[in-house]
Parts: sequence; C-alpha cells; structure tokens
Amino acid sequence: LGLGLSLVRALTELHGGTVSAHSDGPGRGSEFTVRLPAAAASPGRARRTTPAPSQPPWQRAAGGRGARVLVVDDNRDVTDTIARLLRIAGYEPRACNDPVTALAMVAELRPQVAILDIGLPVMDGYLLAREIRARLSDDPPTLIALTGYSQEHDRKRSREAGFVRHLAKPIDADELVDAVDATVRDARV
Repeated sequence: LGLGLSLVRALTELHGGTVSAHSDGPGRGSEFTVRLPAAAASPGRARRTTPAPSQPPWQRAAGGRGARVLVVDDNRDVTDTIARLLRIAGYEPRACNDPVTALAMVAELRPQVAILDIGLPVMDGYLLAREIRARLSDDPPTLIALTGYSQEHDRKRSREAGFVRHLAKPIDADELVDAVDATVRDARV
C-alpha cells in the first residue's frame, strides 16, 4: 500500500525507537530491525535508555488537531491504515469503503476534509465529490484525491472536479499527513 514502512517508522518513533533496513541485494531478501527503549523504570524493570520524543513527529507540525476527516477507499486496508495514521497526527478520521456509506455519513460527520479514492465502485470519486459538496453546500469539505491514477490528465480532471490536492498511490505517510495539514491550514486562512 505504500504506507506500511512509514507507519512502522512513525509508530516506532512515537515510542522513542528506531527502524533500520538491510538487504544484500535483489533476490536476497530484506531484514528490518525495530529497536525500542526499555520500559520506564519500575521494580524489577530496566531503566529507559533512550528518551521518548516530547510529541509524535506529525503532531509537532500538525495544524489541524481535531479536524474531521472522511476517508473513502474500497480497500479496507487502505482506509484502516490512513485512519490510524490521521488519528496519530491528531485528526478525527472516519473511514468507509463505499460511496453509499460515505454519503450516509456526511450529514452527521460534516467533515472538514474528505480524502477520496477515484476508482470506487458504484460511483467514482469525482461523482462522490460532487454529491458530498451538494449535500454540504453551506460548508463543503476540502477534497483530496488519493488514487492510482497519476497522469497529468488525471490531475487536471481532479482539479476540475474540485479536488485541491491529487495524491498518487502508493503514498508516503508523511506526504499524506503534510497534505492534510496544508489543506486544513489553507482552509482556515
């Protein structure tokens, strides 16, 4: 999905740890090492050797703590991963895997940001975006496309459909959070 290693790194750093990778070359496999500090000192336990960061890396710069974010992708692993990532970054994500459920959620959720896959079943992300904006015409969410379609004509079509950002899969976790941070920050200006 393109989020796994970035998410592992972020979660490991949240706990004051590090991640490293090693490979002897193509076809030789890969080794990933996660190092975490020992738990805080208590009777019978080792003392912490590496201080934990004061805040998670994403929360240090996150400008939209608490912003509601709707995530719609037909791949459950993608929505679950993005929702966890956004929660770590201080957002309030709600995720679903189909446009019909998304439309049922928007009136109650009233998201400030909607991250939509373009290649959805039943209706594509462009039509879903149009429907969401129509239902929330008084305060529509800012739209981010997260899609496997990444050609220039795809990006142009996203802009024309009202998406302010077009992110191509696989996406780096930092890039996704940065895009949401910037989107929330821009909406407040």
